[in-house]
Formats: sequence, structure tokens, C-alpha cells
Amino acid sequence: MHFAESALKHDDTRRVASADAQSAAFPHHRIPLMDKLLALKMFVETVRCGGYSSAARKLGISTSSVTRQVAGLENELGASLLNRTTRNTSVTVAGQTYFEKAVAILDAIDEADAVVADRGSDAQGRLRISVPVEFGRRLIAPHLSRLLERHPGLEISLSLSDQVSDLLSEQIDVSVRLGSTVVSEDIVSKRVGLFQRWVVASPAYLARSGVLEHPRDLLEHQCLRFDYGGSHHHWTFQGDEEPIQLNVQGRLQSNNADILREAAIGGGGVTLLADWLVRDDVAAGRLTRLLEHYEVNPGSASSCINALYLPNHRGSSRINVFIDFLVEILKPAAPAA
Repeated sequence: MHFAESALKHDDTRRVASADAQSAAFPHHRIPLMDKLLALKMFVETVRCGGYSSAARKLGISTSSVTRQVAGLENELGASLLNRTTRNTSVTVAGQTYFEKAVAILDAIDEADAVVADRGSDAQGRLRISVPVEFGRRLIAPHLSRLLERHPGLEISLSLSDQVSDLLSEQIDVSVRLGSTVVSEDIVSKRVGLFQRWVVASPAYLARSGVLEHPRDLLEHQCLRFDYGGSHHHWTFQGDEEPIQLNVQGRLQSNNADILREAAIGGGGVTLLADWLVRDDVAAGRLTRLLEHYEVNPGSASSCINALYLPNHRGSSRINVFIDFLVEILKPAAPAA
């Protein structure tokens, strides 16, 4: 036998021996699909809880069951997912990647289950909601416990953002938008309420800079403007006459309404904010409402509050109960007798 052939045979023998050793450490047994989903869940909980015992307590099963299921996953994969010591359990590099994929799979299954169950009489599963920041804090948050109490099977994931959400890419079930009506076959837009925007300033600012008698007087004032990211540069005043559009100016812009409110209370200028955000300040004398005979909106925005969702969510019990909840809390208060 030539030396080269001998070397090749020796190298092949080493590779086979190495593969046999790896197979011995992790014998490859295919786990039935339903058992594998259970094993995935136990692995995910082990990582989240930081150990087998904690995961077992959370799942209400024995520690040995969790250990056996995770070991079965490692045997099938031929890789270590967890580092085990006498003191703790940590995830390996491969295990971290597998954990992230496993979480996505389990979430997708939960979502699929929820979609099927969601056509029933009561709301079940997780509802992902996006609402404007101050709208969520001041109007939604105080009433959420009531919504959850009414629907024990409902889980809510609430995101606060003043940016327009991409329902599909951000996996948002329903988004609440103020003043923007979407006309599209790809989006369902349902009006759930109305609001007003008030022009306000502090008494101290008005004493220093003069009162406003006409919308055009704003051109001589510092205006605190909401940053809409490129749109709604002007304020539109609708009264008995033709609409008046003004490109108001000022040295402060913010994408957070409460920043503008605080700046106005501090005497920084005139601002245009939702009535529900400044009503208490006006009642307490911290702010003064101006030009109240006009309906005022930024750009071409309206005074509507709309709930947006994808067409494939029509008939969703989760979305329907949330929309009914919005209509209820946004209903104008009955006038005092």
C-alpha cells in the first residue's frame, strides 16, 4: 500500500471515530412532533427561569421531567444547549440561537391558536395594541383593569408610540390614531370617537406677549409645535369664514405632546394640543384656551379617533371587545342636569 493511501485511510478512520464519539455523546433520535413542542416549551422555560428546578415549579411538573425533555432535544440536535454546573444552568452560544428560534415558534403557535379561538363568543389570547403616548397614559391606562376583568381570557400587550405603526411588520393587531383617516383596501379604519384640539398658552406668557384676537396674530408669537416628522407644518383654523392655514413658527418642536404642554405651562409660547391633555390645566388656570370659536387641526388632520387593523382580523373577538371598550371610554360625558 502506498504511503498516501495509508494516510488517507488513517484520516478516514479518525473521522469515523470522531463521528462515532459524537454520536455516542448525542445519539440522534427523532422526537415525535408533539413531544418536541413540549420539549421546546420546557427548554424555553429553563432558560427563562435560569434552571431546571425553577422551570419545573413554574410548569407544575417534576424536575426530572424537564431534565429528560431538554436532554432529548440535545440528543436529537447533537449539540449542547445548556451549560450545567452544581450552582447554576446557563445557555450555550448554540443554545441562545436555538432559544430565540424556539420562542418564535411557540409564539406563532399561540397566535395560531388564538386566531381560531378568536372567532368565539368571548375574547381569548393576546391582543397587541399601539396607541399614542399621552392618549395611552391618560385615557387608556386608567381603564385597562376594567377591560381585563371583563374578559379573563384576554391578554394585552400595549405599546405607546406617537409614530405611525406598520401593523404587519410590527405584528400589531390594532392601532389607535388621532386625526388621520386611512382609506385603503389593506387597512380597516373604524371611528371610535372624536376630540378637539385647543390652542393654549399660560397667563404669564399672554401677559408678556399680548392676547390673540385672530388666528393670524399667531404669526407674531412663539408657537410650540408637535413634530409630525415632515407633515402637518401648518395649523388650519375652521370658523364661519373660509379655512385659514398658517405656517406658525417657533423655536421648540417635540414629538411628545406632554413636553409641549409643560413648556406652555412654563410660559414658553402658544401650543395646539388635544383637549383631554390640557382640559384640567385650563380648569385650574395654568393654561388659557385661545381662539375657542375655531376648530383647529394640524395640516389636513381631522378630529376623529380611529382604530386601524388588518382585513384578516375582521370578526376578531379580541379586536371587537377593544373597539367597544374605546367607544365606551371616549363617549362624551352627559351634560350636568
